[in-house]
Amino acid sequence: MKNILVPLELSKNSISTQLQYAIDFAKELGGTVYVVQVFKELPRSGSLPFVNKTLKEITVSSIEEVFATVDKKGVDLIALPLEGDLLEAIPDFNLKHSIDLIILRPEDEDIKNPYFLGETSGSLVKKTEIPILIVPENYTFKSIKKVLMAIKSGIIKKKNALNPIKEIVNTFDSEIKLLQVKTKEFLPEDAEFQKELAEVITSYKSSENGTLFQGVLEHLNENKPDLLCVFRRRRGFFAKLWEQNTVLKKDFESRIPLLILKGSIK
Repeated sequence: MKNILVPLELSKNSISTQLQYAIDFAKELGGTVYVVQVFKELPRSGSLPFVNKTLKEITVSSIEEVFATVDKKGVDLIALPLEGDLLEAIPDFNLKHSIDLIILRPEDEDIKNPYFLGETSGSLVKKTEIPILIVPENYTFKSIKKVLMAIKSGIIKKKNALNPIKEIVNTFDSEIKLLQVKTKEFLPEDAEFQKELAEVITSYKSSENGTLFQGVLEHLNENKPDLLCVFRRRRGFFAKLWEQNTVLKKDFESRIPLLILKGSIK
């Protein structure tokens, strides 16, 4: 995870603490942090190219002001002004520069805000194939020693989907407890683990629940992990994302970082 991206506009209320987490995380993995803010270019005509250049420079200055509020710890921070819509700009940038991880924060803790993931952050989780780490507001970085990974099936469909968790294990000497939640759709072949998954886990436990989400909630407090890890899947942990692009706090709210790996498992 050498290239880590932090969207500025999704972290306005606590960007300093969110960026600091990204810096601390990147330092452990030897990564670079790109801090993104989008700007809207005006139509290209007459003197407008000069105006657009100025808008881009203003955006860079705005990002660099945030850099002054954090401890860089020798990590390379790059101000990244991107034109247009965030949901389109990030995938386009990823095609050219191979972003390994996006670090987001959930919606703020204000009791009046009902969302854990809002429209933009929820859409990023739903639509991008880039692994995403959701870090709770004001969460301070600490070494990731215990990981709870929750799955339904041991069959991994996406190539290199486990790369982020492998890096975490190698960097922090983490232990991974695999929780397999057996729902009513569970098939005999789901009990078979691909070699790549079997090699990364430390221990295994199964649970019978109505949904993957219910199984995680049942075992989260028991295991007290430093990180929760799930896969992006249409009918998986965040199934409601495919209905409304958002996740309500009443449905899920985590006090520890949540890593969502790309692609899906069977």
